[in-house]
Amino acid sequence: MTTTDIIIIGGGIAGMSAAYFLAQKGKKVIVLEREDQPGYHSTGRSAALYSETYGPKIIRKMSTASKAFFLTPPDGFTSHPILTPRGVIVTAMPGEEADLDELLTEGRANGANVIALTPEQIAELVPIVKPELLIGGALEIDAMDIDVHALHWGFIAQFKKMGGTIVTRADVTGIEKNDNQWQVTIGNGDVFNGSIVVNAAGAWADEIAKQAQVKPLGLTPKRRTAVMVDLPAETKADHWHMVSSIGEGLYFKPDAGRLLVSPADAIPTTPQDAQPEELDIAITIDRLVTATTLTVNRPGESWAGLRSFFADGDPVSGFAPEHAGFYWLAGQGGYGIQTAPAMGEYAASMICGEDVPDAMQKLGVTQAALSPTRPSLS
Repeated sequence: MTTTDIIIIGGGIAGMSAAYFLAQKGKKVIVLEREDQPGYHSTGRSAALYSETYGPKIIRKMSTASKAFFLTPPDGFTSHPILTPRGVIVTAMPGEEADLDELLTEGRANGANVIALTPEQIAELVPIVKPELLIGGALEIDAMDIDVHALHWGFIAQFKKMGGTIVTRADVTGIEKNDNQWQVTIGNGDVFNGSIVVNAAGAWADEIAKQAQVKPLGLTPKRRTAVMVDLPAETKADHWHMVSSIGEGLYFKPDAGRLLVSPADAIPTTPQDAQPEELDIAITIDRLVTATTLTVNRPGESWAGLRSFFADGDPVSGFAPEHAGFYWLAGQGGYGIQTAPAMGEYAASMICGEDVPDAMQKLGVTQAALSPTRPSLS
């Protein structure tokens, strides 16, 4: 049996960011990852955009709270910037005027650098867009690409440097509580003992809870598809902004001379190694050629990832009631990368019995908003 202070189940961005901040606080932490390497599922399949206007209210607050870490990471965390300029244009069609007005008003109120665009201005910035289909849009100038690999492996490298341990191929087969200690057994029979278990298992979080005899919270994994598309040879797209429809039916952005495209689908499924469906790929291409002047004869490689949601769409970060030492860290949806520094720091503070970090308190982040006992989950 291996004894530690804290056992984190899941080595994706949620688990590793929490592990990093816990190690900073002097905690002895072991991360159990069921795959051959951390980040195989959702973390490794993210479109990776940082935006302060994207997602539910608590997500936007945690994204803003993460910005300082992204822009000025600790010395030695990474050898190159985590964020690089991109910008995102949100497009609106007839009937979506109110949604566009709300996005602009709220974005400005929260301090985001957002400006209104006419359809013609959108087409000037991204020439493949069909302006005749639009009533306007919004440009978030400060939205940026995130280097997911640099962020995730920065957390991993620094965690290990501080003495943390990651065990891969560690499929959890049993969790039980004995004498105020949690015992977690993995497939090869190894047992890990700790006073706190952090459930950062992504799409498998409810399954982990069931193994621990903790009531599941109703997490729903949802599949999202992405497809790579070639651009005409003469097209110079590297400077284009990302484009996303306000109704979240399509987004695309340049990626190494090609276009990464998604129908922004959210198809309920079971926890699994998600794979793209032929129909979803066809829908992706159809939406792209409808919204743009592109012709796609043959799509490139495609993949799918899982984005896991609770009923109210907000993440959970807090101890399970009536199960001392069992900590939920799940339900980040598609926002886990852009909120990782703040969510990791928040989780570490709660696990260590501290208050909400000051910077987050100033943004209005409360324990109630992330609690596993909030009424909107029942």
